[in-house]
Amino acid sequence: MKAFHAYDIRGVYNEDFNKEDAYKVGYFLPKLLKTNKILVGRDVRVSSPEIFEYLSKGINDAGADVYNLGLSTTPMVYYLTAKHGFDASVMITASHNAKQYNGMKISRTNALPVGYDSGLKDLETMMKTEKITIPENRGKIIEYNQKQEYIDFLKKYVPDISNLKVATDCSNGMAALLIKDLLGDKPAYIFDELDGTFPNHEANPLIPENIIDLQNLVKKENADIGVIFDGDADRVMFVDENAKFISPDLMIAVLADYYKNEKGKFLQDIRTSKAVAEYVGDRFEMNMWRVGRAYAALKLREIDGVFGGELAGHYYFRDFYYSDSGLLASLIFLDVISEKKKQGISVSEMISKIAAYENSGEINFKLEKKKEAMDAVKDFYLNKEKPAAFYDFDGYRIEYADWWFNIRPSNTEPYLRMLIEAKSKKLLDEKVAEITGIIKQFD
Repeated sequence: MKAFHAYDIRGVYNEDFNKEDAYKVGYFLPKLLKTNKILVGRDVRVSSPEIFEYLSKGINDAGADVYNLGLSTTPMVYYLTAKHGFDASVMITASHNAKQYNGMKISRTNALPVGYDSGLKDLETMMKTEKITIPENRGKIIEYNQKQEYIDFLKKYVPDISNLKVATDCSNGMAALLIKDLLGDKPAYIFDELDGTFPNHEANPLIPENIIDLQNLVKKENADIGVIFDGDADRVMFVDENAKFISPDLMIAVLADYYKNEKGKFLQDIRTSKAVAEYVGDRFEMNMWRVGRAYAALKLREIDGVFGGELAGHYYFRDFYYSDSGLLASLIFLDVISEKKKQGISVSEMISKIAAYENSGEINFKLEKKKEAMDAVKDFYLNKEKPAAFYDFDGYRIEYADWWFNIRPSNTEPYLRMLIEAKSKKLLDEKVAEITGIIKQFD
């Protein structure tokens, strides 16, 4: 089934997977995770009710119960999975993908992610090879409305933003389910109606065209900060008071200011700017790991890190069962921004104290020979000059005194991704051209 990926099950609904596949996922999931009750939430996509229906039928036909959370954010499912001791949960969502997509994010005990290497591969094999036998005692669907409990948890993090003008784009996604319960009517909102057809823009804040409306709102409202969520509200991103997009990895450094009274470890992904560790300094011990929640949440738990983050806008917290939450992250960031404003520091000034490099952003190459191209780039530089640091656990990251790069294959799309940072724009442009030239040989 084409919808099985490294982190989740996801694809174009009725092309990459269909309701029969959803049924089989439901049927074999209790066996895979050895449980007779499964928590299920869903986003507002048009296909989500049908997927819920057939997923639930499969779970029930396996003799297990469905705890129906109804409409929810993905982090809400994580929180309730861990808090209430579920050994399995499913969030029906395609996160930031376009409206024709859908999928399932599966978690186990303590909201630990189930990725392809930690269960999805076995699930796929069961679906292909094992027979379905319906027991005499089918399971049932139990309504499980726990929205208020999750809101009450998040309210503990709500800051005083009376000194801020906040512009917020909910992307017609699941953040709209909860955001006004937390921040009320003070922020200026756009696209805060739940609508799974995403009529205004796709719910992916990493695509520049999708943040134009927020940028315009920031200018119109003369806002201090612009906040935008993705479709299932596990990610959040920001634009500053000048409507300039803030690279999400730089916001990891802001978390160090929030946790200034703590010591410990923090986690960043292999694409994160060197500026983050340099800004954090010895306040926290930096740990670097692979891209994606299936890896990051496990690693943060393993090192018992205080917080972590990724270039894609995921932020992880020890106090949130080592999981990610866009809403929780936004509350924490607004707290820091409010304190900075009291000190006369704007968001752009705050970020300028962190950012120390020219950055290419992720550059994507669509090609079949991804491994060969990666190895050619790696060999060119390792043979040319001894690096200051070399990492090879998610593609390659090679660091030199005044520049570094990461090159890695996408886990979800047919792309080779490259990111480069350098101390000067001239050096950055040189290295982008140099590496691009090597990769282009494998077109």
